[in-house]
Amino acid sequence: MTPHLRRRTLLAGAVAGAAAALAGCALIPRPTVVPMQIIRDTASCAAPVDTLVVFLPGAYSLPKEFVDEGMLRALRTRGIAADAWIVDAHIGYYEERTIIDRLQADVIEPARAHGYRRIWLVGISVGGFGAMIHARAHPGAVDGIVVLAPYLGQRSVVDEVRQAGGLRAWKAPEGELPLDQMERTLWRWLQGAAERGAERPPLYLGYGRSDRFVDAHELLAAALPPSHVYTVPGGHDWAPWRMLWNQMLEALPLPRDPSCVRA
Repeated sequence: MTPHLRRRTLLAGAVAGAAAALAGCALIPRPTVVPMQIIRDTASCAAPVDTLVVFLPGAYSLPKEFVDEGMLRALRTRGIAADAWIVDAHIGYYEERTIIDRLQADVIEPARAHGYRRIWLVGISVGGFGAMIHARAHPGAVDGIVVLAPYLGQRSVVDEVRQAGGLRAWKAPEGELPLDQMERTLWRWLQGAAERGAERPPLYLGYGRSDRFVDAHELLAAALPPSHVYTVPGGHDWAPWRMLWNQMLEALPLPRDPSCVRA
């Protein structure tokens, strides 16, 4: 089996679980266009910018919501010296098992060709899942990951990790996992989430303490450096995500320049 087909097949079981978990948010499916559509926002800085922040939406969110909910404004009012791309990476790409390949071909590779030296992925809900499985499949492709209320797998997998005593104690399956075990593959990758290196980007986690996926979030949080974990009141919605993003921006190692400040 080719690496391309293997990556596509690995997503099969995980996508089914994600779609079921998020079905309450379902809207009319949108087409999966190639390349993926992107809203681009350029920082207004005196000096050239070499950092890019890539936003990945939830399963049924529209890219425009990142604008309407103030996520871009939070970057600009703080003088973050980074351009921003909001990618329309909706649930259709996960269902078609193309999300990893499309992120690499439509976003990461063009960004590097454009000259960006540092690329950060910011994923909400299933967008967080997408950011992490992409980083696992393409080591060294990005320089940092922020996940807000990420989808981390079906209840059975989360329970397995918790019953083992947490992520550090969980005995991950060894060797090549079956092709429908993407969620366990991700948790195995997350066991090294506290490590740092050229192929292991820093991972920051934020979630509402009443989020529907909070059990999974807490398992991941326990394996991360405390400074990389943020919590606020609230559930799986924009209000806590806005609060988290504003708090995290105060500490994330993103470049800043007073000339970039924009109201």
